[in-house]
Amino acid sequence: MKKHNIIFLHHSTGNVIWKGGVPEWFASYNASNKTDIKITEQAFPKKVPYGWKNYPYDYWKIWVKNAGNMPYLEEPTLEMLTKEYDVIIFKHCFPVTDVEADTGTPDITSNEMTLENFKLQYNALKQKLHQFPGTTFILWTGPAQVKNETNEENAKRAKIFFDWVKNTWNENNDNIYLWDFYELETERGLYLKEEYAAASDDSHPNELFAKKACPLFCQRIIDVISGKGAQTNLTGRP
Repeated sequence: MKKHNIIFLHHSTGNVIWKGGVPEWFASYNASNKTDIKITEQAFPKKVPYGWKNYPYDYWKIWVKNAGNMPYLEEPTLEMLTKEYDVIIFKHCFPVTDVEADTGTPDITSNEMTLENFKLQYNALKQKLHQFPGTTFILWTGPAQVKNETNEENAKRAKIFFDWVKNTWNENNDNIYLWDFYELETERGLYLKEEYAAASDDSHPNELFAKKACPLFCQRIIDVISGKGAQTNLTGRP
């Protein structure tokens, strides 16, 4: 396995998993396997000046609409990130599951969170990621919300979206892979399981879940960079 330089772009949910032991896991893996895998993390996008929003619209806006060799509102574009990292991992935070009903007029430039807009933004994002065939991308599904913080209609639409991402949007033999965080949090339900939540009214995962998910996240990364990403479980499980 060649050297790898990995960046993990995240907000608070991602930070919980990171603190579950990601750096330590890779330090141990490198020592045991004599590999040179470097992984670092970064808040993306930052609260200032862009704003604490990492939804499909925001990735489209920063990486597709404002692509180029200069940052957009101090946030690095893919043209910048791919010069430094050969693996880029990115995700959304749990409000992404507040999926409203479609309007019938999809708009890629809209930050309204609907299935029709998400699909346009994801398809454009996929085309953009394909422009960097030398870079591997890993995208998280989810995360979900606790039942008390959402409603059944939005939660059902969120599940429809993540199923679409896995079964339609995701392609074999390209440079984009998924880690099925949504499946781990919900265990095939609609909501973040309460025993995995920080509180009944807080959709951040708790330390128990982080300790469970962290090694699966790390294993999924290894599966992908080892060339087995398409043949192995999207959750990182055996």
